[in-house]
Amino acid sequence: MELALLRPLYTAPPNAEVVTVHVDTSRQDQDADKRLELTWRDLRRMLEGQGADEPSLAALDPEVGSSPHIAGPQGESLFAAGGRVLGAFSLSQPPAQSQAMVGPVVDPLETVLDLDHQMAHIVVALDRSGGDITAYPAGAFDPDSHRTYDGTTLHLNRVGAGGPSMASYHRRSVNAWESNAAGVAREVAEAAAEVGAAVVFVAGDPKALPLFHEQLAALNVDADAVEVAGGRGGKSAENAMRASVDQALAEASLASHRKVMAEYSDALGEGRAVHGIPAVSQALTEGAVETLLLSADRAADPMKWATTQDQRMIATSREGLGEAADGAFEAKAGPLMLRAATAGDASFSELLPGTKADDGCAAILRYRV
Repeated sequence: MELALLRPLYTAPPNAEVVTVHVDTSRQDQDADKRLELTWRDLRRMLEGQGADEPSLAALDPEVGSSPHIAGPQGESLFAAGGRVLGAFSLSQPPAQSQAMVGPVVDPLETVLDLDHQMAHIVVALDRSGGDITAYPAGAFDPDSHRTYDGTTLHLNRVGAGGPSMASYHRRSVNAWESNAAGVAREVAEAAAEVGAAVVFVAGDPKALPLFHEQLAALNVDADAVEVAGGRGGKSAENAMRASVDQALAEASLASHRKVMAEYSDALGEGRAVHGIPAVSQALTEGAVETLLLSADRAADPMKWATTQDQRMIATSREGLGEAADGAFEAKAGPLMLRAATAGDASFSELLPGTKADDGCAAILRYRV
């Protein structure tokens, strides 16, 4: 995933204490609102005890649980400093536990791990008369757009009787199906471009599916087209499609991560990758990192030094920052590596378990070392 969306999180005033909150906002029962209210009350008190300023906490108050219309498991990551909200993100899954902290730099690892497994995608419910197209940006519960294409409904059913007109009816039916599939494909191409979709999930009429694939391929849409169960035709079909899309999304995300791990393995063999906190920190400081890879478990991360003068710099001591030491502060390695990667225009991917990498971190580089 691209880290550009994290840039606003690093715009706090110099030396300001920054608030990070990861909270479970799941709404799976009638007591969800009350439970969330009590959770935020406890987290707020914890932040007060850590020295968070009241204006920043007040800015966060209306942001917690701000999507009450969304049912099911979910979470939020919230960040604030200097009396303003730096960022608010919806999580597809709640954090393992709600947590809050105050420090010199935000800790968005929980956020990027969740967003890294989300994908911008299109969902298409198709039949021979047209289709319903819903576009989902990465990291969003609500769709960016929903559109319906309904073409001609004449001659969609082939006649069963014989006679001299039968072949003509058949040709006109197929022509209508092709025209409708082309119309749906055009709408899908437009929606995919708007959200940067990586995959198009399509379900529906077996007769319409191959025509849609043909028309979509002709438009050179830069997204994989994947067939799923369900389709157009009532609530049960819609529910089946949503469940199959969720499963297909998880499979697509895993395949995407495995591809990155293969790229890392190849780059390591070519001298275009490093691993371990010291080597990765040095590469980040030099702006050499193309993709930062971090494991989800960062409990053992050591403290490192960074500076307000150059967000890419990470050192083992204050003296290691050289002339930038005047703006020095200490923080855990994980948040500092994410900050440096964002400043260096690097991308991010979770380091999958079993991948060779000291300290649970690695980097694919822009050039051979």
